[in-house]
Amino acid sequence: QVQLVESGGGLVQAGGSLRLSCAASGRTFSRYTDTMGWFRQAPGKEREFVAAIRWSPAGTYTADSVKGRFAISRDIAKNTVYLQMNSLKPEDTAAYYCVADRVWAHVISGTCDYWGQGTQVTVSA
Repeated sequence: QVQLVESGGGLVQAGGSLRLSCAASGRTFSRYTDTMGWFRQAPGKEREFVAAIRWSPAGTYTADSVKGRFAISRDIAKNTVYLQMNSLKPEDTAAYYCVADRVWAHVISGTCDYWGQGTQVTVSA
């Protein structure tokens, strides 16, 4: 089993920035957590893919809705993935969930094995 713990959410004004962190613990062998990423879900809205990053082979993917504003990165030694969010908009308000899986496609599609509890991001106008 793998545990994912998100942090860094909060309240920010439109145009501001936040950096989310997700620390993985437990069974964190690369074959189980090779790909990590972020989803978000606002009340009354569908769950939405945000970004993903793969250790081996290296790769990243960011959703069009946040491309150019959000950037995903990782610290392999700390088993931690980050989501740097800039130029935040009220539309970015959501609970953000860290996800992980051994298979890239599972993370992209939202069918991944491991989910964190979420961290709330609220962007005020």
